[in-house]
Amino acid sequence: MACRAMKNMGFTKLRIVKGCDRFHPESLKFAVAAKDLLESAEIFPDLASATADCTLTVGTTRRHGKYRQEIFSPTEVANRFREQISYDCHGAIIFGREDNGLTTEELSLCRWHATIPTSAEYGSLNLAQSILLFCYELAKFAEPVGGIRPLELANSGEMESLFTHLNSTLSKVGFLNEQNPDHIMRSLRRIFFRANLDSREVTVLRGMLTQIDWASSAFDGRKRS
Repeated sequence: MACRAMKNMGFTKLRIVKGCDRFHPESLKFAVAAKDLLESAEIFPDLASATADCTLTVGTTRRHGKYRQEIFSPTEVANRFREQISYDCHGAIIFGREDNGLTTEELSLCRWHATIPTSAEYGSLNLAQSILLFCYELAKFAEPVGGIRPLELANSGEMESLFTHLNSTLSKVGFLNEQNPDHIMRSLRRIFFRANLDSREVTVLRGMLTQIDWASSAFDGRKRS
């Protein structure tokens, strides 16, 4: 049914992380005329590898919380895609499990977060309905804004390499809490995602971290007064 929703709006690229048997008779039955999307879907072992080549990643969620700030609507996401993505870049809308969605860790891999505003009395949507709404909004804004040069953002693989390096360096100099390093790292992720870094800027930051690694090589973890 998710494939049908995609094909209704002209989208054809489906990536599945783990997931169930896509060739199960029930899957093929409900896909109807969108079986080709199901059959051509790319399968990945985890979300990081599935989005490594994507520049704009949007994780969908119903829950708001400490690490779920700046949550956009489908229309706002479509507008941002239109303004910032170019034809040679990949964007991804990421949907979680039907029963409990994306985890906080999975959402931390996404540049932006988004939700579909629904009734407070009954806000639950099934996966195919959610996909249809996002695809509808994206289809309305399919053409880039004329005259605006799209941002050439670093892709998710480059950003994750930066975050891994940052985590290592900040742990080495004693900035991160050994018991809970993710607490600060999630905040740093949001800061750097908001900065819309390009590949060169990521390289500059990693060069800076490498210099810090070298300069702090003799640091024993104790603060000096």
